[in-house]
Amino acid sequence: MKTDFNTGRLLANRYQLMDLVGKGAMGQVYQAKDMLLGGVIVAVKFLSQSLLNKKMRDRFEREATICALLGEKSIHIVRVRDYGVDENDTPFYVMEFLQGEGLSDIIRPQALSLPRFLSLSRQISLGLECAHKGIVMDGAICPIIHRDIKPSNILVVQDPSFGELAKILDFGIAKLLQEDSAQTHSFMGTLAYCSPEQMEGKELDKRSDIYSLGIMMFEMLTGEMPITAETHSFGGWYKAHHYNPPRTFESVDPALKKLPKSLETLVMSCLAKAPQDRPQSATEVLKALEPLEQQLNQGRQIGLRSSATFSKSNLPVPVEREPKYISTADEICRSASWPKDKPHAEIVFPHLLRVNEEILPTLWVMLKKQDIQSRLVSTRYNQFLFLMSPHPMMLWITALHNREHGARWLPCYLDLKTPLGQKMARLLGAVGKYRILFFSLSEPQQCISVMSSTIAPMQRKMLSEWANTSQTLSSAAQPQLSKKLLKQEFEKLKPKIEMKLETIHTDFPTDISG
Repeated sequence: MKTDFNTGRLLANRYQLMDLVGKGAMGQVYQAKDMLLGGVIVAVKFLSQSLLNKKMRDRFEREATICALLGEKSIHIVRVRDYGVDENDTPFYVMEFLQGEGLSDIIRPQALSLPRFLSLSRQISLGLECAHKGIVMDGAICPIIHRDIKPSNILVVQDPSFGELAKILDFGIAKLLQEDSAQTHSFMGTLAYCSPEQMEGKELDKRSDIYSLGIMMFEMLTGEMPITAETHSFGGWYKAHHYNPPRTFESVDPALKKLPKSLETLVMSCLAKAPQDRPQSATEVLKALEPLEQQLNQGRQIGLRSSATFSKSNLPVPVEREPKYISTADEICRSASWPKDKPHAEIVFPHLLRVNEEILPTLWVMLKKQDIQSRLVSTRYNQFLFLMSPHPMMLWITALHNREHGARWLPCYLDLKTPLGQKMARLLGAVGKYRILFFSLSEPQQCISVMSSTIAPMQRKMLSEWANTSQTLSSAAQPQLSKKLLKQEFEKLKPKIEMKLETIHTDFPTDISG
């Protein structure tokens, strides 16, 4: 049995390759451990050797950067976490590792029910809408088209917050459209899902993805393809996409006649041969899906209201009591004063704060008053890095960003061999958010502002795991070396985080977890 030479390899001094989990025309995908983040499981995709021409390598970093930013803008697009080129000049990128079912496997046994179809179609359309609107890069908007929308590029995962969550894969090979760049007219895609203009090798826009979406929606509802070719060849599919009219729902299964006529009208409009006859954007598809979902939910809501009315008639009347006033967490935070054992300087430190009957994780920050006031309206970003050796140490990164003043970094180190580090890491994981208390250098007697920052579910899980792992590790008594290594990694991450913050910035306070 031939052994994969990549198995066990340490890529970029960070990613431990484990198993080959996928292989296709565009490259190979490995399951790997991110050793910098304590062994978190990620997916690493290498670009195929056959694609390694000079132009592809030159464009790779820019494309990977934009795709990484795209994944941060929509939960319906797989997240690209990192990218690079290995010692053999092979480009790779690192993605979140997702466990779920491919849409192709879901619809193979049977077509989707109408509620499930509407939910997944809406989510896929939201991902496409985000990509088609584009990413701001060097002051210009770069719209992104996928070029290969098909069921095998849609992964359906179970999410504790959203339930069934659809994610679009392989935006890493999408063509980036820029008005000032020359377009490559080479063919890329899957024949059965290609638009007529894609078969012709023309420059593509978002309407090509709409055509592929229409084929996929037909397949999701009927279990069959709307268009078939005489031969599975380029010529056969070229003729089919250009001249064969799509089948009707009823011709596939008479029972499908019960589906709303407006739904078939939408799918057929997506399958129009001429781009100008299709919906002109994913936003138009979403507008067409919305009333269908509303109609579907209307009956359920009437039933729920009737049930609730009946239940309320049997409930005892509550006895009114005089409310007892309890200070809120934010009120207690604002009444806090700067500790006497801390210097009056621009510093950041962690603190466990008792609020009523619970302990909250907080971050205390002292800055110039003007610096605080300039970031009262800002995007809040957090991320956590972890090193197991030489000493178990965590870097807790918080950033405040707005368009006028840029990013203000608030890094904080937690020694996970100390009681404070252990308790703080566990609380952050359990509570899932923390408060930032701001104190002015000129007026340290009382906190002048409080913000909160929410931690992503995956980060919360890692925090608990890191705390448990650190208890079992022996220390080489070199905490300063671990801090130095984490700081070096932090400096590498800064430009990527700033690029992300610039791209997703809004005029309203936003909370983001890395």
